[in-house]
Formats: sequence, C-alpha cells, structure tokens
Amino acid sequence: MASVFNWAALSESEQQAALARPKLADSAALGEQVRAIIDTVRQQGDDALVAYSQQFDGLTANPLRLTVETRLAQLNKLLPERKAAIELAYDNIRKFHAAQLPRDIEVETSAGVVCQLKSRAIAAVGLYIPGGSAPLPSTVLMLGVPAQLAGCSRIVLVTPPGKPAAGDIAAEILYAAELCGINEIYTIGGAQAIAALAYGTQSIAKVDKIFGPGNRYVTEAKQQVSQDAKGAQIDMPAGPSEVLVLADNSANAAFVAADLLSQAEHGPDSQVILVSDSSGLIAAVQAEVASQLSQLPRKDIAEAALSHSRYILTADLAQAVAVTNAYAPEHLIVQTASDDELVSQFNSAASIFVGKWTPESAGDYASGTNHVLPTYGYSKTVSSLSLTDFYRRFTVQKLSEQGMRNIGPAIVTLAEAESLDAHANAVRLRLAELTTIEG
Repeated sequence: MASVFNWAALSESEQQAALARPKLADSAALGEQVRAIIDTVRQQGDDALVAYSQQFDGLTANPLRLTVETRLAQLNKLLPERKAAIELAYDNIRKFHAAQLPRDIEVETSAGVVCQLKSRAIAAVGLYIPGGSAPLPSTVLMLGVPAQLAGCSRIVLVTPPGKPAAGDIAAEILYAAELCGINEIYTIGGAQAIAALAYGTQSIAKVDKIFGPGNRYVTEAKQQVSQDAKGAQIDMPAGPSEVLVLADNSANAAFVAADLLSQAEHGPDSQVILVSDSSGLIAAVQAEVASQLSQLPRKDIAEAALSHSRYILTADLAQAVAVTNAYAPEHLIVQTASDDELVSQFNSAASIFVGKWTPESAGDYASGTNHVLPTYGYSKTVSSLSLTDFYRRFTVQKLSEQGMRNIGPAIVTLAEAESLDAHANAVRLRLAELTTIEG
C-alpha cells in the first residue's frame, strides 16, 4: 500500500522524493526499438503495418482500413443504454468546446498600420485511440468533437485492430466516431500507427498533427516524429496518468478512496496522492481503499499503482495547497469545507474537480471538459487540450503610405542598432519613394 509522509517532518530532499513520479522505462532501449519500427514503416509502408499486425496482434491478415460493412456490423452490437450515454457525453463536450471558438482580431497599432490575428483549422489531423484491455470511446469524443468543431478537412482515426479478427473494434468507439463525422478509420496501433500517420503509407496519407494517449511505445513514437521536420506535430508531452486529492476532515473517506482507485486502475505506472491536514481522514481513506480494492476487477493493476503512491499529512490547508502546486497534478480533486476559496490558489494543475460530488470520472466522460491532459509535471507550463489545439494561428499586417511614414524611421533606427542594414534599406527605399511622391 501507499506510504504515509508527515510533510513538516521531512527535509527538503525527502519532500522532493515524496513527490517524485515513478521512473519511466529505459528510454534509450525504448527509443531504439521505436526508431526501428518507424524506419521500417517509412521504408515498407503498408507491408510493414500488416507484418506488425501479425507480430504484435497475432493476425494473419489486416486490411488496414475499416470497411463500411465491418463498421455497420459492429455498430449493430451497441447496447441502447451505451448509445444514449455516448450521445449525452457528446452533447456536453460539444457545448463546452463550441464556446471556445476563436475569433479573428484586428488592431490599428498606429495610424495606417493594421495588424490582424487569424485562426484557421489544421487541415489533416490524426487521432490515436487506445484499444486493448480498456478501449476508450471517451477519447474519441475528446479528440473528435474539437476536430469536428474546428472544421479540420480530414480527420483520421487509428486504433488497434481488435481480436480475433481485424476490425473487431469496440462498437462504442465506432459510434463515437460516427457522431464526430469520422469515417476514415484504420485498424492499426502502437508506434507503427504513429509512424503511418506522421509519414504516410500507400493506404494512409500523412497528417499534420497527431493527438491522443497511448502506451510508452506510442508516447515515444509521438516524441520522435514531432522532432522530425518531415514528421508531424503532436498534442502534448505525456507520461503515466495521475491524480492528487486534497481533502480535510469534512471529506467523505469512501468518495476519496474511490477517486484514488479510479485513477490507480488506469495502469501499474499511474500515481495517486492524498494530501490532507487530517490524520483521521488519512486513516479512514486507507481503510476504504483496502476495502474497495478487494472488489475491483482490475485489482492487480491498481495494487501496482498504489505501491508508488502517497498519503501526505500537512500542518494545515495552506501547506496542503503548497504541496499540490509543487506536484503539479494532471488531475486535482478538492474535497474540503472551503473548496471555492482554495480553487484560486492552485497554479499548476491541468484539470480541477471541485467538491464531494465531482469525481474525476465526470471529466473523464461526460461533464464537457477535455480529459486529454499533460502529465508527469508538464502541467506547470502545458495546458489541457482545447479547441484551439486544432487551429493554427497566424498574423497579417498592412501598412498604408501614412503607416510607413509613421513607423518607418523607427524601423530604420532599430535595424541599424542590430547591424542589419538590409532590413533598414528595405524601409529607406520606401521612405525615399514617399519623399519623391510628395515632392
């Protein structure tokens, strides 16, 4: 089970150790493995994708693109209550993201000098949707809805092929894709799928930007292709998922335990932390975690995550806030008697869940906010996914004759200060021309 730390009794180095994330896998070996997969896909295209489906997924054949017939056959298996739940989540996510639509701005910074900021949708985006033991239709919505709202002209979805046959993809994933208007779906996963999106193959045209979570191979592949000018950009850096719950003695221990375990079941490298100024609450949560854990189907996964998780006792709530800000959690759940007062004090969490009735599960599925979030401390500087991530922003400026007269001399002065005479000359020639016109 997770360790308990008395924050005030720890040295600075011990405090840093208490907030340390689980170590990532050997990046050097992983990097070489992923690089080899990417190179093979670039050289062999579709043949490599089919071969990797056989090697990693045990499939003798993979047509790669999901056919309409297969998609409809899978959709017919969808239970009505799951269809309704996906529709509710889609509606809420769409409402929240539609409110984020950017607007172009225009400012006349000086007389005759007009500057504009414009936003245009990224043309082609690739959405990676994990499969395996926990297929994620919620992630289809979190990525597909903003891509749909932005008006990306091409939206490509890739997901592991499923078993026993390629195309045996969860009906929930396919229905979420249908709501988002996605019909270009490929049955590939892993680093090879990222390589196909970034560089293209005979069947899959390359995309401009790749979104979505995945295992360590997917994460490493995204990093590698994003560092290659011929590859593709990515949504954000990522590590194992995590949650920090800040609670006082007014919190419901059963709720807190459930929130910790809901994150722990994501994967053995997930991390969950409880920060509280109440030793009584910590003890009650520990008991609840033990009780609830025994009932979970993914108990073994959750237990592995709990082995490197933490209970931290602070002197007061002010110290608890300081600990939280230092950790910079992906998910922050606040259950105290003064929730609303505390929210404005957090400066590094990626997504905040306020009050006893707001579990992380709400944001994961259906409240409307996006669950694609920076992890591993990146949230100190990287924002949660939003509609703007599916746009590119660019500026436009136009100077009239008057505008050139107004700012031209200052431009010449600044260019000369930087010893960039060609820059200055581009303005001098125009100012001279204006003088001739006036004369």
